[in-house]
Amino acid sequence: MTETHAPSAQGVPVPRERAPDHGRTTIAGDVVAKIAGVAAREISGVHDFGTGPARAFGAFKGRLGAEEGVTRGIAVEVGERQAAVDIDLVVDYGVAIPGLAAAVRDNVITAVGQMCGLEVTEVNVAVDDVYLPSQDESSGTREGARVQ
Repeated sequence: MTETHAPSAQGVPVPRERAPDHGRTTIAGDVVAKIAGVAAREISGVHDFGTGPARAFGAFKGRLGAEEGVTRGIAVEVGERQAAVDIDLVVDYGVAIPGLAAAVRDNVITAVGQMCGLEVTEVNVAVDDVYLPSQDESSGTREGARVQ
């Protein structure tokens, strides 16, 4: 049988399966959020994270030299043995959103489960925007442009 300790201020305890008399391990919610963010980014078709205002604020911070937040657009709720994850996504145009959401869910559940030992009860995916690449980015020049 697995024994656990009550959560501490730094995070949530991980179930103890071995050496129950040698201490405890806690995992902060921010750690779970980072793992979920990295796992979601691994899925092809995920362009960015966060709602419009969050992305604008992130771009502003990036211009000031701040590191891009891996947890932008990721919210987690962590209990003693379980976690729930909410993700706000921007998807690439042309990607089937239901399939993308399922792939993100599967990857997040697997990564958090393997790395943290937590059961992920749900991964809620909200698609907030679709990324539309401009013709300038894809072809280098616009056809029909008046000046080249």
